[in-house]
Amino acid sequence: MPPERPTAPAWWSNDRVGGVILIVIAGLVALDTTTLPIGTLARPGPGYAPLICALILAALGLLVALRRGGAPFSGLRWGEGRHAALILGAGAFAALALERIGFRLTTLAILVFLLGVVERRPPLAVAAVALAISFGGYYLFWNILRVPLPIGPFGI
Repeated sequence: MPPERPTAPAWWSNDRVGGVILIVIAGLVALDTTTLPIGTLARPGPGYAPLICALILAALGLLVALRRGGAPFSGLRWGEGRHAALILGAGAFAALALERIGFRLTTLAILVFLLGVVERRPPLAVAAVALAISFGGYYLFWNILRVPLPIGPFGI
């Protein structure tokens, strides 16, 4: 039986697809910043920082896309799809619940869900981390940084 010939890597590797996606996202952000005044280097406007971030993201995406090698995109298998969907759902919940039930309860619910249900950590550890981050984060933003955050029912 003759030895198998090595096959050339497919042009559309995981790295190239990821790099192109980063470039597209950067382009959309840069396009969206055109609605804001850019300003100058001495007096930057509100669109200056997002535009700089978009340019950096596009450059990094180009570097990733131009890398050699990587697994072919056609062979991509995503075993973490369930986790990604649950995290996306938690983000959607946060967007919908933040104004209604406040920062502390929203953060507490998301952390309990992600740590307890998704990651299956011990309940005592989940409770300690969720309470510390939700109430500690609120204290940090509200009292130290003076950033107003949504307050839920009963002042929680």
